[in-house]
Amino acid sequence: MSAHLGRRLRKGATSGAVVAAAVAALAASQAPEMTPPPTDNAGGDRAIGAGDTASPSGEGSATGDSPYYTELPPLNTPNKPGATTPLLPVIAGPAEAGIPASVASAYKRAEQSIRSTDPGCNLPWQLLAGIGKVESGQAGGGRVDANGTTLKAILGPALNGVGFANISDTDGGAYDGDKIHDRAVGPMQFIPSTWAVWGQDANSDGKKDPNNIYDAAQAAGLYLCADGRNLALKADLDRAILSYNRSREYLNTVLSWFEFYQRGTHQVPDGTGVLPVDRSDGRRPDNRPTSPLLPFPTSPAPKPSTPVAPKPTEPGKPSEVTPTPPKPTPTTPTKPPVTPPTKPPTVPPAVKVARLAPVSTGQLTAITESAFAHAPTVAALDASGAPVTGVTVRFVISGATDAHFAGGATSASVTVGSAGIAKAPTLRAGEKTGTFKVRATVVGRTLTAIEFGATVTAREADTLARVAGDPLTAATGTVFTQQVQLKATDKGALAPGVLVTAVIVASPTATETSADGPYFKDGAGAPVRRLVLKTDPSGLISLPALFAGDQAGEYVIRLTAPGGGSTEVKLTVTAPASTPEPTPDPTPSGTGTPATSPSATPSASPSA
Repeated sequence: MSAHLGRRLRKGATSGAVVAAAVAALAASQAPEMTPPPTDNAGGDRAIGAGDTASPSGEGSATGDSPYYTELPPLNTPNKPGATTPLLPVIAGPAEAGIPASVASAYKRAEQSIRSTDPGCNLPWQLLAGIGKVESGQAGGGRVDANGTTLKAILGPALNGVGFANISDTDGGAYDGDKIHDRAVGPMQFIPSTWAVWGQDANSDGKKDPNNIYDAAQAAGLYLCADGRNLALKADLDRAILSYNRSREYLNTVLSWFEFYQRGTHQVPDGTGVLPVDRSDGRRPDNRPTSPLLPFPTSPAPKPSTPVAPKPTEPGKPSEVTPTPPKPTPTTPTKPPVTPPTKPPTVPPAVKVARLAPVSTGQLTAITESAFAHAPTVAALDASGAPVTGVTVRFVISGATDAHFAGGATSASVTVGSAGIAKAPTLRAGEKTGTFKVRATVVGRTLTAIEFGATVTAREADTLARVAGDPLTAATGTVFTQQVQLKATDKGALAPGVLVTAVIVASPTATETSADGPYFKDGAGAPVRRLVLKTDPSGLISLPALFAGDQAGEYVIRLTAPGGGSTEVKLTVTAPASTPEPTPDPTPSGTGTPATSPSATPSASPSA
């Protein structure tokens, strides 16, 4: 049945109904095995290369519409129900479900890498396996070395316009050995001009090799995900496959293997994979390739009519001649529909970036509440060191700080300009002193971030002096009535915004804050003897109301500022003056002679 259905499709019955019948016969089983991919380059952070701005040739086809294998998968399911449990590796199934170990590893590794950088594409590794099957029979049955490079070059025919695209040589024969025309190269059959744009170094050996299954699988995944495609959508999936080879039969064949592999696979040793037969360029009797873009006939051609001989007649009777049917009027052949060329996919700018490089050279320093003289700046570069434009770089402030960009924001996104440079917006310091960092990353990528260290220092004043005023004296329980104002300067210039600390101590030699005596009040009205005040735009500072307290004595207000400026203001608290009691006037007598005071001597006690 499988071979019969394969023959039907190879003869041209590639309609959706036939393919649907083939797919419907594939009973569902368990999910394919999953083996952990190698850890090197797991993030897929490989740039595309210096030629990324060029459009792929081949009129939007990755392969130049090269020939491909047309054999379809068998109708039986890859893994019979009950053969394995979902928790165990898949070890049984038809030979067609076996994928060579290195080839399967490359497909799964490419899926994980692209899902980390472009999760919206939803690339399944089984799609890469389906394309690899029809393009090269899974790298010629997995005939690759330990690094994943094919033991023998896999080359398509010369793309000379006879049945395929007409593509003159673009690589000087470097990949395909042909200096006249391009040929599809490697297990995923990239033409050199397309590889120049999408080539990858997925196995980290320092080169982009279309003959390496890891490099080729990664490049194929990126190519299929181009133009923002979401392969979970049927329309985007079809467009992606047709961009690889512009043939409806090719689309149906790849989809058949894709769905077959989704129902289960198992690994086989490298070099033991089943090689498919029947290529799309080997159908015609004269063995000339058939263009995959031409439609197949849907009905047999009309047979020519056969002339009828006259019947013999009896003597004397006229012969009866059966009239010959008229020949059919020739009809003008219908021109086959021409599939419009697929728009070449565009490479997202972020995919091209291999690394960010710092450009800023000056130190990021500023005093409180001022703008930094320099802004964090980075360059977006591809693998060759060339600038990449159109990339979005995000700058984020981190750390315990109140530094900010415009509007108080702690993050900002900047699009890289034509020179490949992204410069952060103006960075402003807040009131807090200390250090913090600004991190730069590429939006949509997991490249290593670039960090810039920044420092905020306090505004300084090397001199503090009291503006002329009276000595500060007050009695206990009252308020000092004299105004206290000071001026801050730094190197002879007025110093605005300087934080000045005022502390009340018991004497000029004391170092600790006084426990009694004069005091200020905080916002809640509680006594405080330490304040931090800021000089105004004129470099002046005025002390708030100062209360004398209830303990007389000599005190000092000690004022200091960053930068060394300091001064002291003496405070005198006096006790209130005592008021003498009034002396009473003597009582006058009638004669003018003072009255005799009663005797203070007690009378004698009565006799016992």
